[in-house]
Amino acid sequence: MSHFVPEQPIEERGISVIRGLAMDAPQRANSGHPGTAMALAPLAHVLFTRVLCYDASDTRWFDRDRFILSNGHASILQYSMLYLTGAGLELDDLRQFRQFGSKTPGHPEVHHLAGIEVTTGPLGQGLAQSVGVAMAEQRLRHQFGPGVCDHRVFGICGDGDLMEGVSHEAASLAGSLGLGRLVFVYDDNHITIDGPTELATRDDAAKRFEAYGWHVVQLGDVANDLDAIEEGLRLAMAEAERPSLVVLRSHIGWPSPHRTDTKEAHGDPLGPDEIRETKQILGLPPDEEFYVPDDVLAYYREAGRRGAPERERWLARLEALGAEDRARFDACLAGRGLAGWEKDLPVFQAGEKAATRRAINSVLLATAEKIPGLVVGSADLTGNTGTKLDLEDAISPANPGGRQVHYGIREFGMVSAMNGMALHGGIIPVGGTFFVFSDYCRPALRLGAMSRAHAICFFTHDSIGLGEDGPTHQPIEQLASLRAMPELSLIRPADANECSAAWQVAVEAETLTALVLSRQDLPVLEGTAERAAEGLRRGAYVLWDEEDELDLVLVGTGSELQLCVGAREELARQGFGVRVVSFPSWDLFEAADGGYQELVLPSDVPTLGVEAASSFGWDRYADDVVSIDHFGASAPGGRNMTEFGFTVENVVARALALLDEGDD
Repeated sequence: MSHFVPEQPIEERGISVIRGLAMDAPQRANSGHPGTAMALAPLAHVLFTRVLCYDASDTRWFDRDRFILSNGHASILQYSMLYLTGAGLELDDLRQFRQFGSKTPGHPEVHHLAGIEVTTGPLGQGLAQSVGVAMAEQRLRHQFGPGVCDHRVFGICGDGDLMEGVSHEAASLAGSLGLGRLVFVYDDNHITIDGPTELATRDDAAKRFEAYGWHVVQLGDVANDLDAIEEGLRLAMAEAERPSLVVLRSHIGWPSPHRTDTKEAHGDPLGPDEIRETKQILGLPPDEEFYVPDDVLAYYREAGRRGAPERERWLARLEALGAEDRARFDACLAGRGLAGWEKDLPVFQAGEKAATRRAINSVLLATAEKIPGLVVGSADLTGNTGTKLDLEDAISPANPGGRQVHYGIREFGMVSAMNGMALHGGIIPVGGTFFVFSDYCRPALRLGAMSRAHAICFFTHDSIGLGEDGPTHQPIEQLASLRAMPELSLIRPADANECSAAWQVAVEAETLTALVLSRQDLPVLEGTAERAAEGLRRGAYVLWDEEDELDLVLVGTGSELQLCVGAREELARQGFGVRVVSFPSWDLFEAADGGYQELVLPSDVPTLGVEAASSFGWDRYADDVVSIDHFGASAPGGRNMTEFGFTVENVVARALALLDEGDD
């Protein structure tokens, strides 16, 4: 048959239209993944017409249900639903699938298109971020009550998501926390790009999730049975104490006559001949692309508006909030502290000593009460990473409204969940681990930076100064590596006052911020109480001015700034005019205007950088750098610093050598 027949139910016709779009867009782009979207068209239909509470006219309505497509390569499925339900996409946007500047990139990207909750691409991270989204919903529901926050998190994942290690970390965390508002459908289609999943894995995902503490619903081979799909979803929704996994056996590429259940349906367009035959089976016009009849579109547009009454009721409840609760809720949604919160930032006196990981905890505790969206945790290192809220009970099934998270030894899962919390809105997540373990969570840092997720990482034990744990735990190249990441703000404070300033910058930021902090005690330096608050915002500032003519600039970050201060004293005794510049953040300095940069680091004056990390990148700012371009050693931290040249004496010697070069 070549066209719809009147006897076909509107739901069946709509699903055929979705399948047609899933074929046409990748074919037009000559790139994409049609098969999963075709197989899951009935599931998407059930979600968007029967289950999800949303209003397509206001995709940012706070108390909407969230939908996250973790297997983001099937993005045409989500784009088709956003178009059909009236969330702002047009048919021409589907025609521009995967093209430069279009609204429909290869994988869903938050902030790029209305209706996308988180950026999904690298498999597993959508599921992991969804755990954070569910954590945010749970925390806010218990903070403000179900009249303000009462929604669910739905998602779809595939075999690839469940093979990636981050999904294991996140699923285990979700089960431990009892996130009963989280419902994921596992598309069990038995196919990867290489071929059948049995090539690489033979484990039982359902049993694995049961072991994680999830409620598992085994639907079986019912991917085209709308009522069975809905029943499975509602069984999952009825489970309040555990997250749910709905296992759905599907057939990738169905009903393609030659590509169903094949790896070719996964990552390649079907081709014109196969599309024509498939459309004939579906009752679609075989030679018409992007076919959407008016009555089908009207049907989905009506479905897209069915949450509007609930949105109106929610707005009324929000207006009825008391003034204090409303102020706290608004601060949460804005990702900010209450008015005047920064007045609680502590000021530390010169001569005091504190590791910056300890100082940041003092700053955190001093301001936490006035930052109502704050949720703080660490990857099993709470007492070591400055992330302990002394007065807060940990989040658990028995205490879902807590603010302290024990993520366990799951760095990747932790930062992924933080991204999800931040993108859900209402939460400023803070998470801590040792700096060297940023390698474990780097993919989540990248996705968080790309998503401009307002989250804060504390990376402690930041150099060879951490000592006896040895080179496996001593970060060398991590500073350079993360400085190369776009949209990530990286700050390495030199003392406790710079920690106060860095915390304010991080709380008021619009993106992901990482604070790099010391294990060892550092002196509070003279001048930071007066200059750090303003100077750190610009990334670098003059801590000590030259007394006469400027001969040399010493630039330090973190624990090495004190060496610059000490070296300046000795060089001044020898008659040199030396400036000391604190340089906690390269990216903030790059964002400052060029005139300020030249004012702080004059291009015609010899400059020596000092940092206990790789020299990579320092040639942009300094003529020479005291650095470490090899792995460290297991020894007391002070011994390491001495052995590898991080002493006042060596800085003075290198400075004199640089000055001698300038005289040649």
